[in-house]
Amino acid sequence: MMVPPAEEPFSKRDQMSTPAIEMRHVSLAFDEKPVIDDVSFQVPPGGTLILLGATGSGKSLLLKLILGLLKPDRGEILIEGQDIVPLPETALNAIRKRMGIVFQEGALFDSLPVYENVSYRLREDGERDEAKIEARVREVLGFVEMEHAIDKMPAELSGGMRRRVAIARAIASAPSIMLYDSPTAGLDPITAQTINVLIIKLRDLQGVTSVVVTHRLQDTVVLTNFVYSAERKALVPAFTDGGPRRRGPVLFQIMREGRVAFQGTQEELARAADPSLQRFVA
Repeated sequence: MMVPPAEEPFSKRDQMSTPAIEMRHVSLAFDEKPVIDDVSFQVPPGGTLILLGATGSGKSLLLKLILGLLKPDRGEILIEGQDIVPLPETALNAIRKRMGIVFQEGALFDSLPVYENVSYRLREDGERDEAKIEARVREVLGFVEMEHAIDKMPAELSGGMRRRVAIARAIASAPSIMLYDSPTAGLDPITAQTINVLIIKLRDLQGVTSVVVTHRLQDTVVLTNFVYSAERKALVPAFTDGGPRRRGPVLFQIMREGRVAFQGTQEELARAADPSLQRFVA
């Protein structure tokens, strides 16, 4: 794993800002078997948390907990400073409007064209002005370079095109937090890179906080070591003199059997002494 120069420390204001996402000693069990065990972490506004770990280690469960789809047995889950654990479903819906999620495989509605898939979230949020809906749909499809497919059905799209439409649908309501559940799984390297560029573009141009579950170490290298240049309309290496900078840090969390095996930066992961972590830095 390529290690860039050390990041400059955040300003005092950044250090004191309310985390976009925070878990405090969260535990969850199914049939008395712990699946999430005493997990704590923070993601600052504009930051990126990369979740790694073997299948079944609890990564996707953490996303469901953040969304409020599951409630923990113990602990607090704060979204932009508000503990969502005690909230009823009606209040959770208001919190979820500030979040977008991209599921593995995209999870589009197969019976609806791209336009209706992307506009679905806007209609669910109560927008009724068709002109505003169309303008926003075209805007987000343009952001992911998929406006040409606005009238196509999901079956007419490739796997990578479906993921890009899924990202457009997720960002239609302008969320401040994006959750990605293995967004590049099953894609060829070139298409996977296209998805990574979109994740970075959202992070660096719009300051979106990101949580990314991935099994691809190639993704972690790109997400950590590159930023999006609006001037060049492309990725450029991070930390170059005079170049664009990320809005927030990139943090790693490795899950093992529902517990946190590692938390920290790429540099800290590279220095980790635990032999079981070395396969992540090879």
